[in-house]
Amino acid sequence: MNSYKKLLNNSLVFGIGNLGTKLIIFILVPLYTYHLTTSEYGMVELLTTTISMLMPVITLSIVDSVLRFVMDRNYDKQAVLVNSFFVIIIGFILLLLAYPILNIVLPFDRYILYFYIIILVQSTNNNLNQFIRAKGFVKLFAVNGIITAFVLLICNILFLVFLDWGIAGYLISVVIANIVSIIFAFSAGNIWLDFKVKKINLTLMKEMLLYSIPLMPNAIMWWVMELSDRYIITYFLGLSANGLYAVASKIPGILNIVNSIFFQAWQMSAIEEAESKEKSIFFSNIFNVFSILMLVSTSLILAHLKFIIDFVLADNYFEAWKYVPLLLLGVVFSSYSGFLGTNYIAAKKTTGVFKTSVVGAIINIVCNILLVPRIGIYGAAFGTMLSFAVIWVLRIIDTKQFVSIKINVKKLLLTLIVISIQIGALYQNFKFEYLLQLSLFLLLVLVNYHEIRVLLKKLINVVLKKGK
Repeated sequence: MNSYKKLLNNSLVFGIGNLGTKLIIFILVPLYTYHLTTSEYGMVELLTTTISMLMPVITLSIVDSVLRFVMDRNYDKQAVLVNSFFVIIIGFILLLLAYPILNIVLPFDRYILYFYIIILVQSTNNNLNQFIRAKGFVKLFAVNGIITAFVLLICNILFLVFLDWGIAGYLISVVIANIVSIIFAFSAGNIWLDFKVKKINLTLMKEMLLYSIPLMPNAIMWWVMELSDRYIITYFLGLSANGLYAVASKIPGILNIVNSIFFQAWQMSAIEEAESKEKSIFFSNIFNVFSILMLVSTSLILAHLKFIIDFVLADNYFEAWKYVPLLLLGVVFSSYSGFLGTNYIAAKKTTGVFKTSVVGAIINIVCNILLVPRIGIYGAAFGTMLSFAVIWVLRIIDTKQFVSIKINVKKLLLTLIVISIQIGALYQNFKFEYLLQLSLFLLLVLVNYHEIRVLLKKLINVVLKKGK
């Protein structure tokens, strides 16, 4: 199977898994908005985002090493798995010792027990899923994602709708979903056969940490951008405003479906093609199609944005639509920078990931501090978009040492201009706004007709071959 077919094949598998998973997650958004107040939802987002930011610190980003080292034939897969878990356990023990400080510092002391349990089950679950994916069990990985999301849905309906447990119900649902995922991965993936404690190897552990530790501050920087938004909005505008921003951030999750489907497959392809002589051509072709796919998807969401908000969210959350366009562009630029970030991963030069992310994080925090007090939630949304755009540009320049990616700049700029007009039209509330939005979307499709046709043709060929 050639590189393009393998990438498309994996994308299709991840796509089936992600569509099911993300659809369920998307269904949960209106459930949360109807059964949690804006203040409660703001608190939930604050807690879960804090967990996501601390996870790389506690685990030293060892989970990222699992994918890279298991896919490398020169390393013992079982040893990689056991050593990664050893690092996670040590990190969690140190976190337990920090309890007296965290209980005072963190703004959700009432939920500190859930905080600890979620960190433990999520880090374990993430590690197991990376191991499954690295071994090539992409179908199992996708199925596990659907099962996890389905369990989350059932638990949320039970604990939020019927039992009305509020924030506690939400957090218990997250814990149960992760535990079910862990059990499924262990049994269906036969991971218990790979788990051999005697294979703990300090030399291998050191090598894995030398790879993963530079990724740790990078992961922190990305979550600092997310968390600084939440904390600064809460500080200046209150928990209700943070709840609105949190909901607005969920709508670009539709676009993240496209990104996550592609990115999970792309990480594997980028590692496999790291030594290929044709990698510059391969990377360039893939990026140009992927970049257009993301922008066309953005245009489609913008055209139907107000309908989505009105249909999905409770009335008191409708105002959230105003912040979505900038956050959508933030997801686009984030996906572009993530694409280029795989070049560092494939080349095992992970310090470059950190340097570019630091710059983006600084820009994001400065924008939040300067703009949120003046223009409110718009300031946080703008800061997110700008910071990811800067990271993308920096990585274009920095990753030329690994691979030269030729970007179709004219077409990309033209597409961004059409999207900018769409965004401007949303805020004007024209009488025939929807008709204008659809016209602009069709214009964008025509501009990028060639790339869309090529992608659809290859996708259809893969589906037909699978059907045979």
